[in-house]
Amino acid sequence: MYLFCKISAYSLTWFNNNFGSTSFYFQCTGLYCKLGETAADAKFVVRETNVPSALGSNQVKVQVKACALSPLDIKLHEDLKFQRDLVPVGREIVGIVLQVGPKVTFFQPDDEVVGILPLDTAMSGLCDAVVINEHHLVQKPEKLSWVEAAGAIRDGLRAYTALHTLARMASGHTLLVLDGASPFGVLSIQLAHYHGVKVLASALSSEDQKFLEQLRPSVARVIGVWDAKVDLVDSCLEETGGLGVDIVMDSGVRLHEEEPEARCLLPYKHDIITLIGVGGHWVTTEQNLQLDPPDSRSLFLKAASLSFLNEEVWGASSARQGRYLHIMKDIVEKLSTGTLRPQLEDPVPLYDATVSMEMVQKNQVRKRLVIQL
Repeated sequence: MYLFCKISAYSLTWFNNNFGSTSFYFQCTGLYCKLGETAADAKFVVRETNVPSALGSNQVKVQVKACALSPLDIKLHEDLKFQRDLVPVGREIVGIVLQVGPKVTFFQPDDEVVGILPLDTAMSGLCDAVVINEHHLVQKPEKLSWVEAAGAIRDGLRAYTALHTLARMASGHTLLVLDGASPFGVLSIQLAHYHGVKVLASALSSEDQKFLEQLRPSVARVIGVWDAKVDLVDSCLEETGGLGVDIVMDSGVRLHEEEPEARCLLPYKHDIITLIGVGGHWVTTEQNLQLDPPDSRSLFLKAASLSFLNEEVWGASSARQGRYLHIMKDIVEKLSTGTLRPQLEDPVPLYDATVSMEMVQKNQVRKRLVIQL
């Protein structure tokens, strides 16, 4: 089914907003996730939404040129108690400013911008036009393509959050990136190498290993955990002279001996605790990580720290808004200069968005997928 935005004299209608006054809207068609009783029951559907024509004081209307697709964290929406049956899909957007609110100071019409729609947005990024607060956008450098900007902004934000904010990365550190060939892993490797960090990366397949080998000298050593003969702990300790690594970034952790086949190549939490060095930092994406008293004791003896990576935290407090914008500006600058080079699939047309998002949600797409509008 073709996604399209019906913006015409016949599609403009009047609606009452939450304050009881009258506002002007136009209808726009986007992609949404229809929640079921379980995450497996979720379906992606095309639905119409209302985009306000009258902007708030600090709002910006953006004509979307490209939108990246990332897996939807349905559990997070449930935890935050967003009472909605349809969850908007596609939050990483890039486009051209069409209109600005009366108090907007950062942008003007025709500016090219990139940003991430807030978690509680009611609009899909796959609409032809979206309304967003100016504090969620940054200027897109002229040399940076639409697709690269949309495809890298979220993974770049995650890499910055993990390495700078949580792990306090510094030149001379040794970093282990687990699943280094993932879109997040690749940008983390490039960012760490830029700052003088020695990078070790694990490969989940022979294809991933060949790809990571091509990233030298950004990657000092590739550890092929897909090969049963290769031991992750021994490889890291050998590379660091037995001292252990300073920073570990995982892509999930095995908590039990018996795990689904899709998680069989993930490291055990005990392995990570063993290979981390004194004063090291473990940044985990495992939301349900459980540490037993002996695990905590081992981390205590090493004075090591454990942090949970949740890039959505930037929207939790307005006090962090300035740093959030600074990070996004630095990401797009490094993208424009080639310091960061995202791994992207070929752009997908809008009419394939539903099928593409289903593949992304099931982790059937290895590289980051971008819809070009």
